[in-house]
Amino acid sequence: MTDESWAGWYRDRNGSDAVVLTTDGQRLRIRIRGVDFEGESFDGLAPVPGTPPESGAFALADGALTDCVLEWDLPLPVLVAGTPRTATLGCLLSLRRADPDLHLALHLDGAVYESARAESDFAAALTAIQRILPDGIRLGICIACAFSDYFPAPGRGLSGGLACFRGAKDAYRDTEGEGAVLDLWDRRTGCVQEIWSCREFEVRPARGAGTGHRGAFPLEPA
Repeated sequence: MTDESWAGWYRDRNGSDAVVLTTDGQRLRIRIRGVDFEGESFDGLAPVPGTPPESGAFALADGALTDCVLEWDLPLPVLVAGTPRTATLGCLLSLRRADPDLHLALHLDGAVYESARAESDFAAALTAIQRILPDGIRLGICIACAFSDYFPAPGRGLSGGLACFRGAKDAYRDTEGEGAVLDLWDRRTGCVQEIWSCREFEVRPARGAGTGHRGAFPLEPA
């Protein structure tokens, strides 16, 4: 995978700073005030070993950033009547010690399609956006892909826990239900960010074989 970088802002009790978020689709990286953080989820961004921040410089919970706000935009592929286009996704994430609040807004052709103001995770927020998009417009990212699924267990994290089965496409096309995904789990390519995309994207089936454990997209409410 090729890294992507997204410009944005970091805000906490000490002020506001321009930042750049970088990801390879799996791990996230960000430098804030000269300190490097990384993690597999937006609520798991921890200081890189060897570069500990000064005491009190950042609020940390279980070693990860908290009590702060991240805001950034990224180009997001969509399909309009089957034709690839690029929209812009605005992301506003409030990381709090209790639960994060996430708001996403998709900008396309002068219109804005928004999730609720306090979604619990990227899957829920992207689902909300897909549900209100006009007919014929589909998100072209991993959460909407024919080869992605979550581990068959209750709940899911804020981001980054979506398994990719692009290395076992034919086998995944036959999956339907929890047991089928469990049998295939060890053949996953890895886990990806829900907002990631790659050249192997295919639209997820609406029903039946190939819908795995989580079913079609948009997902049912968590």
